[in-house]
Amino acid sequence: MTNIPNTGTQHSPGHKPHPMIDLLVSIVIPSVILMKLSGDGDLGASTALIVALAFPVGWGMFELLKYKKFNFIALLGLISVLLTGGIGLLQLDLQWLAVKEAAIPGLIGIAVLVSTRTRYPLIKTLLYSPKIMDVSKIKRELNDRRNTAAFEGRLLNATYLLSGTFLFSATMNYILAKWIVTSPAGSAAFNEELGQMTLLSYPVIVIPSMFMTMAVLYYLWRTIHGMTGLALEEILVTHSSEGKHDNASG
Repeated sequence: MTNIPNTGTQHSPGHKPHPMIDLLVSIVIPSVILMKLSGDGDLGASTALIVALAFPVGWGMFELLKYKKFNFIALLGLISVLLTGGIGLLQLDLQWLAVKEAAIPGLIGIAVLVSTRTRYPLIKTLLYSPKIMDVSKIKRELNDRRNTAAFEGRLLNATYLLSGTFLFSATMNYILAKWIVTSPAGSAAFNEELGQMTLLSYPVIVIPSMFMTMAVLYYLWRTIHGMTGLALEEILVTHSSEGKHDNASG
């Protein structure tokens, strides 16, 4: 169950975040099932694994169908869950679990870096996005103050920092998987260790990654504020301003 840093772009405007439900359905319930119901006298290793993985998969599909909002990172998370199930049910070598845990955030981190060489750097999708910031207003102020070139340099630095959060997640995912999951895939002990890894991943990986991402956002805001003079409320997009833009475009 790979942990991918939350970049703050997970929800559409009509989608109210439910962090406690997300935590309960994606981490707590699956972990309890894996740790407590994997014995032969309970659900059994394979059934417990399927039931546990059904919660995050079902929740992800429910949100996709309800809000009809495609989200690339959420899709990667769903693929990660399915791969975890495949490794357990097919009883593959444990090395594949560690590789899988590291692969998805690692690939995103590399993609963020590579995108700096393209016309569409991913930081403009993940953080410096019209869904989060009033990009058009920021660009106008940068042009008026002739700070556009300097800002692009700072944006590149923010890209490196953002990539680092994904690479941190990849490294910690790999270490946690190698350290905790040592029993053969498909066994009750494997499920219990997978549940322990999932529970530990939140304080060890998810929370630090969130703080790192917030630090990148703070760096970006300080840069924009310093180069444009705009206050925080003028930089960030609010629902009211979104409504005004929509009405103006309509």
